Amino acid sequence: MMALVQNAAEGYKKMEIDAIELSDSKAKIIIKDTTNAFVNSLRRVMLSEVPTLVIDDVNIYDNTSVLFDEQIALRLGLIPIKTDLKSYNLPEECSCNGEGCTMCQLSLTLSVEGPKMVYSGDIISADPSVYPADPKIPIIELKEDQKLFLEAIARLGLGKTHAKWQAGVACGYKNLSKITITNCDACGICVEACPQNIIELQCTTAVVTDPLKCTLCKLCEDACDIDAITVDQDESVVILNFESDGSYTAKELIIEASNVLQEKASTLKQILQTLQ
Repeated sequence: MMALVQNAAEGYKKMEIDAIELSDSKAKIIIKDTTNAFVNSLRRVMLSEVPTLVIDDVNIYDNTSVLFDEQIALRLGLIPIKTDLKSYNLPEECSCNGEGCTMCQLSLTLSVEGPKMVYSGDIISADPSVYPADPKIPIIELKEDQKLFLEAIARLGLGKTHAKWQAGVACGYKNLSKITITNCDACGICVEACPQNIIELQCTTAVVTDPLKCTLCKLCEDACDIDAITVDQDESVVILNFESDGSYTAKELIIEASNVLQEKASTLKQILQTLQ
């Protein structure tokens, strides 16, 4: 359990966060004492405003494969690349004014000859700390005497500009369910009606075993003839699910999204202060 501080209109508001599932690729967390609006803002930032390194330009010098140059370039642009925000700037924020330098773009090369299956791991990066997130992404199968030689340029960008820069995927949230059972006669109808199998009979009453899996379908409530069970949602507790494309770990992704959201809130505050 950890605490997150949210800047509020009347000061600071503490939110408790509990990680139910946390791995490099995905996470499921519970945020307490928050609002759907705040969590949705965090979700939108993860999808569209966390900077990500992606192959943006491709110079193909030799291609005797069965695919056109444009098809290969498209596949390269969809390969997630480990992102280092400390070493690279957005082109529009770089001192070179977007003309291209080592601070805002990265060179990657691919030189292979068949017969072999070409994977993302065959791409060689000029920066050892920045490389394809998954080395086993297939690019193309080369037959005997077929060659592919190219240079790719990766740049930082935002998901709102193009989907290839979208670091967060499958981001969604829902409120925690509140299931109340009173005066139960242990008939078992609600147990049979629940599609998630989270209700079971214990002694003389029905008991909810895992409210996190509740989808708020209310089939158990509709099936109960004596109105012993009610299903509602707690709007102050939100379950957030999200996945990373691999350019960040799930933990890094939500931290970067929080930083972007905090910066936006600070900018808005400064603008509003000038209006007084």
